[in-house]
Amino acid sequence: MSRPPLPPYSRQSAIAKVRLAEDAWNSRDPARVALAYTPDSRWRNRSDFLQGRGAIEAFLTRKWQNERDYRLVKELWAFSGHRIAVRFAYEWRDADGQWFRSYGIENWQFNANGLMEVRIASINDLMIAENERKFHWARGDNGRRPDDHAGLTELGL
Repeated sequence: MSRPPLPPYSRQSAIAKVRLAEDAWNSRDPARVALAYTPDSRWRNRSDFLQGRGAIEAFLTRKWQNERDYRLVKELWAFSGHRIAVRFAYEWRDADGQWFRSYGIENWQFNANGLMEVRIASINDLMIAENERKFHWARGDNGRRPDDHAGLTELGL
């Protein structure tokens, strides 16, 4: 199985890879997202350590049951060869209606087929008021952020 763009990454192909990941995560479809990882992919997500697509899919299922109205923006930070570093922010609300903005960084390592074999994510949550939200787009088009919606840098994040 191949998942273009493939390493080694150029600036343009790394940006494309980041946007494809953002689009998949905004779909909130755990099975779709899990297919971007190797069958034995290793993750650290905050303090959770996972291995394999099954564990990733189960984790994401739980995540999106708790993080409602999830909207994510990712931005390329750095790249080299088969590695990409990303910064991101996402907004969500809990079951009580409290909004949060979660900020983080990810380090990704890919195999030759463009599947992610390692994902290391550090994430912090900030409680926000609903009127402080910055990510406003309709959930249509599988949750994809519109091309004309501001990114992290333009939003001052």
